[in-house]
Amino acid sequence: MANIVITGANRGIGLALVRNYVARGDRVYALCRDPDQATELKQIASSAAGKLTLHPVDMADGQSIDNITQALGNTAVDVLLNVAGIIGGRTDSLTQAPFTDEDFAAWREAFEVMTIGPFRLVQALLPNLIAAKGKALTVSSQIAASTWPYGGMYVYGATKAAVNRLMLSLAIDLKDKGVSIATVHPGYVQTDMGGPNADITPQESASGIQSVADNLILESSGSFFKWNGELHPW
Repeated sequence: MANIVITGANRGIGLALVRNYVARGDRVYALCRDPDQATELKQIASSAAGKLTLHPVDMADGQSIDNITQALGNTAVDVLLNVAGIIGGRTDSLTQAPFTDEDFAAWREAFEVMTIGPFRLVQALLPNLIAAKGKALTVSSQIAASTWPYGGMYVYGATKAAVNRLMLSLAIDLKDKGVSIATVHPGYVQTDMGGPNADITPQESASGIQSVADNLILESSGSFFKWNGELHPW
């Protein structure tokens, strides 16, 4: 039985990952902003025989992230999955309308949630990850790559590109601690963000990400993967 920590666990890919790991018999710590409103998570927990607990974490709030260390104590963390994400305001082109102070406030929140937050959570749980020689995977996006041939999506692409580089730095610095780090493009997924006409279901994406986590080793630490296990150019 492995100990798994998942952010953004109340919906979409995060929720599908919770289902997968609980079904496998692992111990899952499910992190989301408001566990009281996480109906599906609570339903899974009710039949998980104590192997799933819900914890309030706001990825834009450093103190909230630090508080999770109290819930885990000295528990060794085998896998940390940073899944929580937001669009971060407008996604259209600069030529359509000027961006405003309100837009830039949304940009700052996006960087807090998707770039700074994952780093802070790795930092907070580093003793737990070292204890297990564990793995930390952060959900990125193909939009983060220099190979993405489209414009727009300014802040979303920037936050994901930033977290890719950030996690590569962590991979280099934590390799001698036995901790493996990676980022993963989850595919074009039928979620609130991807919409109903996207290519794959959250379950398909989650199963792929779980396989990437299972197969991640120190030698491939720092890589950017696709959900199907292939390396993503970036």
